[in-house]
Amino acid sequence: MTSQATENAVNAGGCYCGAVRYVVSQPPLVKGQCHCQPCQRMSGGAPQYFILVPPNGFAWTAGKPAHFTHPDLKNAVTRYFCKTCGTQLVTTRQDTSGYIVKIGTLDNPGGFVPRVAICHADALGFHTVPEGVQVFDGLPGV
Repeated sequence: MTSQATENAVNAGGCYCGAVRYVVSQPPLVKGQCHCQPCQRMSGGAPQYFILVPPNGFAWTAGKPAHFTHPDLKNAVTRYFCKTCGTQLVTTRQDTSGYIVKIGTLDNPGGFVPRVAICHADALGFHTVPEGVQVFDGLPGV
């Protein structure tokens, strides 16, 4: 199956300029929004909306993303982004298997509704959480 045929069969996504593409082939394990300060910094002030996809449910299909892991932080996440346009695409965590895919990079993000709001202790006053979403001050289970 070609890369284009694969992308048509699943939920695909990519960066703003189109240089880096990926596919999500498994249902998300978690749908959420993160209010931590690093996510706010990366988004320009808003929470980050994401899905957590199992490791076998994500694949890069075009281009090669750049990545950054903060060298001074214990258990730092790795953020993958397009080196051409700067779009942040995916995050991985040392303590969680799978890929944290940024909703805004999906070709068809329609129907996304967060089920959890994490790191809400860092939320800014204008951040909103939809009614019925479970709220955690930090990371669930930590």
